Amino acid sequence: MKKYVLLAFAVLPATALLAQSTAKKKPVAATKKPAAAPAASAPVLKNAADSFSYAIGLSIASFYKAQGISNINNTLVLKALSDSKVDKALLNEQQVNNCIVSYMQKANSEKASPNKKAGQEFLAENKKKPGVVSLPSGLQYQVVKEGTGPKPGIEDQVKVHYHGTLIDGTVFDSSVERGQPITLGLKNVIPGWTEALQLMPVGSKWKLFIPSDLAYGDNPAGPSIKAGSTLIFDVELIEIVKE
Repeated sequence: MKKYVLLAFAVLPATALLAQSTAKKKPVAATKKPAAAPAASAPVLKNAADSFSYAIGLSIASFYKAQGISNINNTLVLKALSDSKVDKALLNEQQVNNCIVSYMQKANSEKASPNKKAGQEFLAENKKKPGVVSLPSGLQYQVVKEGTGPKPGIEDQVKVHYHGTLIDGTVFDSSVERGQPITLGLKNVIPGWTEALQLMPVGSKWKLFIPSDLAYGDNPAGPSIKAGSTLIFDVELIEIVKE
């Protein structure tokens, strides 16, 4: 955050004032040093409006600092405040939103973990494969077998068989290997599962490709799932469990 300081003026040396009148004189052996400039003083919060204004600045700085954004041009921030007051902004509301979203997405992408970057690259190539459907959320799936039963809702419990791996093929969990399907609620699983199960008719077998944002995000889960991991699941929807 930019600090505002009062302008400091250096004291003009007395010898400079006599420079012209003594031009023909022999220079003295030593000259008097210029007086030191007065120390810059910090702004004073004189009233509630001052405190409010300063608090706004702190709030903005704190928010973007938490997002890892540090290279903000303070001069342009102040210009934007001034331009807005006189309705002469250089960007309209839509442009403002686009600029902020685009910049922060790029910044977050650049600082993404190696696992997240690897997952993003994998998904970018995977969606080009025949039969792979890519949804707006980032979830990808491939229909192995299309069922003919009803689709579960968000409030439902379902019985499923699944086999989960990382993009390198490492198996991290599998009801198939245990030989025992599980019953779970659509509200109690990772977002990628919640979205996919509501699209699957009972009797279906789908292969899910779930980006980290729809899985465990930047948090590890167990010994095998590292922060930022993209997950792959073979899922069979056996039935909707009636209570």
